[in-house]
Amino acid sequence: MGRRKDKIKLGAFLLFTGHHVAAWRHPQASVGTDLENYIELTKLAEAAKFDAIFFADGVAARLKDVEAASRKAHSGVYPFEPITLLSAVSSVTRNIGLIATASTSFSDPYNLARQFGSLDRLSGGRAGWNLVTSSDPEAAYNFGHETQILHADRYERAEEFADVVLGLWDSWDDDAFIRDQAGGRYFDPEKLHRLDHKGRHFKVRGPLNIPRSPQGRPVLVQAGASGPGKELAARTAEAIFAAHITLEEAKAFYADVKGKLGAYGRSPDDLKILPGIFPVVGRSETEAQEKFEALQELIQPQVGLNLLSQLSGVDLSSYPLDGPIPSDLPVTNAGKSRQELVLELARRENLTIRQLYLRIAGARGHWQVVGTPSQIADVMEERFENYGADGFNIMAPIMPGGLVDFIELVVPELRRRGLFRTEYEGTTLRENLGLKRPVNRFAAGTAAAAE
Repeated sequence: MGRRKDKIKLGAFLLFTGHHVAAWRHPQASVGTDLENYIELTKLAEAAKFDAIFFADGVAARLKDVEAASRKAHSGVYPFEPITLLSAVSSVTRNIGLIATASTSFSDPYNLARQFGSLDRLSGGRAGWNLVTSSDPEAAYNFGHETQILHADRYERAEEFADVVLGLWDSWDDDAFIRDQAGGRYFDPEKLHRLDHKGRHFKVRGPLNIPRSPQGRPVLVQAGASGPGKELAARTAEAIFAAHITLEEAKAFYADVKGKLGAYGRSPDDLKILPGIFPVVGRSETEAQEKFEALQELIQPQVGLNLLSQLSGVDLSSYPLDGPIPSDLPVTNAGKSRQELVLELARRENLTIRQLYLRIAGARGHWQVVGTPSQIADVMEERFENYGADGFNIMAPIMPGGLVDFIELVVPELRRRGLFRTEYEGTTLRENLGLKRPVNRFAAGTAAAAE
């Protein structure tokens, strides 16, 4: 098998203090949560020619264990709602993609389609929506639910939600707004398409009152890796933010999801798989390890245990910290794929509860690499060339230093190997990711019927 002809795609997953659970305690980490801090980070990523920045989101503060939550920045409290934040950032950037998370569990499809459609137009075609279902039980209480929504129900709603949003984004042909001043016609009625959706969860007439964007519609991103999540991604997603630790796991996931696309009339190039990577970069192996250990030493036991319980979906506080992970843990109703990943890591490496939370405190279940620029480029190249990834979502340990380290030390090495761009390919997120501009489904159907 020869070298791949395409190049690695890079996203910057921006978390205000950094991705390590103890990053906020590090003396070199910025704890700034003002707009200027996010503009600074985004401009760093854009200057380095990253494809996109990405903001996660949640709709509840995780305060079930208030004492543990008070000791960490990753407590579900975000400085800004991400679509609002990205709208501000769009005005001071030109090329970099702008991707935000929004949940199908606690959103309305018409409002969401309108918000992301607006961001896409404001930015000149650079928006992306990371579709998630919300597993956080605390969020359910904020939206009129008495308990957490069942996993199967969340994905059933998500399937219909995605269909409605995609349909609304095709409400208008590209050239619908003719603005004929002399003839007195603002838009062509033949190029307007009502959705008229009636399903189990939603009834939405449409049309969306936002014109089509320069890239056709926002890029649809997904993060689920459960069975239903992979099917939804194969049918609708154009990028997946994956979490796999070993090369074998990454290759299996890549082949599995890409292999499902044909059943939906899609080709492998229609979907980019971008696993998260937590890189700790040093000019020597010793320096890299020292940077990592300095962060690890800042982890407080209750914070580590709280993080592990959150990711596994099971309260582990009643078990001995230095004992093994119990073998009879119940299957979670939260994030099933993340529970499976975390517990498989514990089994594979025979880790105690304490060792497991120390192991995941940086990457939170994603791929963690500590080493020199050459070593980190080596493993990224291996995963890319062996079809375990189309690119990577960079999860810097601390901000801004961890992102700066990656840009200044690893990016030049990737370029030296011909693996990463030196200039943007286009002005839209689709062009830079190598994704086709979608045809308006209604316009295509009208054209086909007229032939």
